[in-house]
Amino acid sequence: MKIFLLVIFLILELNANDYIKSNTCKACHPTIYSEFYNSSHRKSSIHEDPIHKAVWNLHPNKKDEKYTCAKCHTPTDLELLNNLKNDKKALPIKNEVQTQEAISCVYCHSIKNIEEHSKVNDNKLTDKNKVYYSANEENKKLKDKKFKNESSMFGMMKKKSGSPFHHIDYSNKDYYTGKMCMGCHNKLQNNNSFNLCEVDMKAVDIKEEKNCISCHMPKVEGSATSIKITKTHRFHGFSSSTNNQDLLAKYIKIDFKQNLSNFEVSIKNEATHNLFLQPLRVAMLKISILKDSKVIKKEERSFVRIIGKDGKATMPWLANSEVKNTMIKAKEKRVLTFDYKLDSSNTVEVVFGYYKVNPKVLKKLKLENHKESTTFNVLKSEFYKAQ
Repeated sequence: MKIFLLVIFLILELNANDYIKSNTCKACHPTIYSEFYNSSHRKSSIHEDPIHKAVWNLHPNKKDEKYTCAKCHTPTDLELLNNLKNDKKALPIKNEVQTQEAISCVYCHSIKNIEEHSKVNDNKLTDKNKVYYSANEENKKLKDKKFKNESSMFGMMKKKSGSPFHHIDYSNKDYYTGKMCMGCHNKLQNNNSFNLCEVDMKAVDIKEEKNCISCHMPKVEGSATSIKITKTHRFHGFSSSTNNQDLLAKYIKIDFKQNLSNFEVSIKNEATHNLFLQPLRVAMLKISILKDSKVIKKEERSFVRIIGKDGKATMPWLANSEVKNTMIKAKEKRVLTFDYKLDSSNTVEVVFGYYKVNPKVLKKLKLENHKESTTFNVLKSEFYKAQ
């Protein structure tokens, strides 16, 4: 009876809307929907992401009334995309799509394959009605999983599988390697043919121990669905510098070495891509030397990728080169030496973290009073007792 009522609800919801809303998915996937709702995917539009809005406010395309970020930041807004395609006024109007599901559940689970291009890739969506792609290691060859309500032992044992709302295609290998993320996250090139950000495609190699899915959508406790209870599910909060960063902190390793006249701190980036990809980010190592619990010396080292033109930092649309790049690369171990002779009375505090927005551009972006932009986010914090 419960399943029957759920099916009726979903059918009514679908028929009431030409556009399938993400909160429709909540009926069967409450935990996953809750994670999605707090994610950077749901909040990717200018109406939900103040940093993206600050950049867009300075973008020359705003004056031309062409929101060219829509392809990746609001791909669910079909009206906006259609206006862009037809060279009409295309600005992100504050509406339900923009505020509730700029990148929706159905959109991501409809990506059939990625078409690669030099400037930015294209997501190619399936044309099959109510057939969504997903990953399940036990059903990799299954292309059309349907809902089943089976019983055995004279009806005493019941087993449910599939969805009463849609079919599932588990055979798409891109959902296991992470390539389905690469329509938006592989690269972005500006009109100067300069790569603003780029992720090496080797990061999605199926033989890699770590890829987009395993790192940013790790398995966590909780059932994937309310129909068939499972112990774990893939995390749909999409761990990043914006959200659930603690899930990513484990890919950063810090070591300490005391020498006769100095000491070393090493940082290893175990991710398959550079530590931070967004040019606005600044990673920072903060060192505090204590003597008998009192701080006697502080030092900082920053790691940045600054883009610009003629040797000067600029906004992304003007950049044609890297002005500076000290960001820790994929799999790199960076060793930093500090010229200070430690003794047994010293303790060294090592803090590694980042700023979402480079403090040097806060004023230009008018984000000086935006807490999320000005906060130093701690990823790792360790104390080392000197000998």
